[in-house]
Amino acid sequence: MHRAVSMVAHLGLRLQALPSALGRPFSCAQTKILGCDRVKLMESLVVGDIAELRPNQGTLSLFTNEAGGILDDLIVTSTSEGYLYVVSNAGCWDKDLALMQDKVREFQNTGRDVSLEVVENALLALQGPTAAQVLQAGVAEDLRKLPFMTSAVMEVFGVSDCRVTRCGYTGEDGMEISVPAVAAVRLATALLENPEVKLAGLAARDSLRLEAGLCLYGNDIDDHTTPVEGSLSWTLGKRRRVAMDFPGASVIVAQLKGKVQRRRVGLMCEGAPMRAHSPILNTEGTVIGTVTSGCPSPCLKKNVAMGYVPSEYSRPGTPLLVEVRRKQQVAVVSKMPFVTTNYYTLK
Repeated sequence: MHRAVSMVAHLGLRLQALPSALGRPFSCAQTKILGCDRVKLMESLVVGDIAELRPNQGTLSLFTNEAGGILDDLIVTSTSEGYLYVVSNAGCWDKDLALMQDKVREFQNTGRDVSLEVVENALLALQGPTAAQVLQAGVAEDLRKLPFMTSAVMEVFGVSDCRVTRCGYTGEDGMEISVPAVAAVRLATALLENPEVKLAGLAARDSLRLEAGLCLYGNDIDDHTTPVEGSLSWTLGKRRRVAMDFPGASVIVAQLKGKVQRRRVGLMCEGAPMRAHSPILNTEGTVIGTVTSGCPSPCLKKNVAMGYVPSEYSRPGTPLLVEVRRKQQVAVVSKMPFVTTNYYTLK
């Protein structure tokens, strides 16, 4: 079923749509930022260029601290309804909400127009090559006009007020559907009536995101990892780099211009699969880093992983060793994504 259609629900339930259609197995927190100063507020917390987003366009961004560390990764969408729609990790919800609420109060105390509203919706992730075909049967809108990282509010299989965003953490085409919680099971059931759709669990989602070279917060990035170290420099807006007006900018921009000590890299090997916390060694046998995520790749029939090594060992093709079950085996630094992504863009 790998890379078919699957579905994951953010309710404790999960749905996805892949090799036909596939979904995410853990929940996400959803928030609205409202008011005339909503963009300024969000840009005071994240590294991305939120002001440049077109109506209903979203971007992956990062909350950072003053040391340049990543507090969480999130998606920010500038909606045509006049608010920012924010989706962040449920595992970081308490600190993310406190971070945003504190900044809202700070802005309000200086007379600026901004407020925050928690969205009590469930989130269903329908992922996979035929995800759009499956969903099209239940919506009036033409999904061919909804490219990657854009969204729209629509009725889905009879459930009104759903926000459908063309994204997902699998590397495949797909949709994340923000649905009123009271209707989540009804919508999930309607999607599962299509034989293309299968429920997907954590293992499927984890192997998919790893094949796509996507980070898992808490494993591959954390508050001691900068965007540059994490190979996420592309999330830094060009205007923001020049203005240096985001948390940790002095550290992060200096790393962009100079040399960073370590970098996140992809690794491939045969034999036993590499797992998180496996030591990475140079060919002389000296420990130089650690694996942060790893698993067998169902698509490639090889073992893939990512981890951190000193910059001088980060070039693709560099031979290394990884210790698995107290035995050393040969690994090679590899480009990511390991499996070509299949995001839908307008031709």
